[in-house]
Amino acid sequence: MLVVMQEGASEAQTESVIGRLVTMGFTVHRSTGVRHTLLGGVGPQDDFDPAELEVMEGVKECHRIVSPYKLASRSFKPEGTVIKIGDVEIGGNRVVFMGGPCSVESEEQMETTAAVVAAAGARIIRGGAFKPRSSPYSFQGMGEEGLQIMRRAADRHQLLVISEVMDQSQIPLLLQYSDILQVGARNMQNFNLIRELGHTRKPVLLKRGIAATIEELLLSAEYIMSGGNYEVMLCERGIRTFETATRNTMDISAIPVLKKLTHLPVIADPSHGTGKRDYVLAMARASIAAGADGLLVEVHPNPERAASDGAQTLRPEQFSEMTRQCKAIAAVLDRSA
Repeated sequence: MLVVMQEGASEAQTESVIGRLVTMGFTVHRSTGVRHTLLGGVGPQDDFDPAELEVMEGVKECHRIVSPYKLASRSFKPEGTVIKIGDVEIGGNRVVFMGGPCSVESEEQMETTAAVVAAAGARIIRGGAFKPRSSPYSFQGMGEEGLQIMRRAADRHQLLVISEVMDQSQIPLLLQYSDILQVGARNMQNFNLIRELGHTRKPVLLKRGIAATIEELLLSAEYIMSGGNYEVMLCERGIRTFETATRNTMDISAIPVLKKLTHLPVIADPSHGTGKRDYVLAMARASIAAGADGLLVEVHPNPERAASDGAQTLRPEQFSEMTRQCKAIAAVLDRSA
């Protein structure tokens, strides 16, 4: 259920409609648009007459939302969500670059990377302190020490931090050091984790699962939003197909599809999408051309010695060239970067 209040509707009128929705069994989520207040009601599936609400004072119109995801639907916020963290905006007309290594390895590594990322025009540094690896014998990350190292490097270069959270027990620690919490592809349907993230008030980047449909991705976002955290961004990072030439199959078409279906910002990860650094630049360009609101890319001072994912990680000069070219593409589309 979506109720659009009239322009200039009073707070008392809005509260009256909310009260009516609650008595009908709905949980109400409020969104303030440029001109109108929108009330999203999540609840009963039984038949009801929208006219009951349309005749109330201050109501402009009332619609059923037939998609299974209510809060993530474009109908809930037609103008799109812009996530603001300090002076950084994600969504809207801006294109944002996020770069850094797969794993935090040392103070020197992160300091060098932060300098490269900032000089190239990126606003956010990425790095894993807890790493979900396919093999139990692979490097699993530095934990809290890694988060501390990344936070210090980010602060020295006026960058924000994004890092992955793997389970509920790690949330308090990540909240101390990270500006954005990343949910990896393996955890997209870890419902205990994403439900708990809905109770936080930090932005969440939700990666698409390796075999997830677009609807499943949006329903996972709905879990987070239903808890009250509306600052969610979605990440296309490739899906598993029968193709073996690349690590995953980068679904560029998912970007315009998501932009049509949801108001949430859409980020592309061409590093995991291809698994090979030779293809990252091409897919980064394609992602921006397709409408992505930002890029999440792996970069390392010396990829050949990286503790993880070195084959898909850009060298510093390649990252700088990527941002230069993608800024040019964004400008053609009348977007800023």
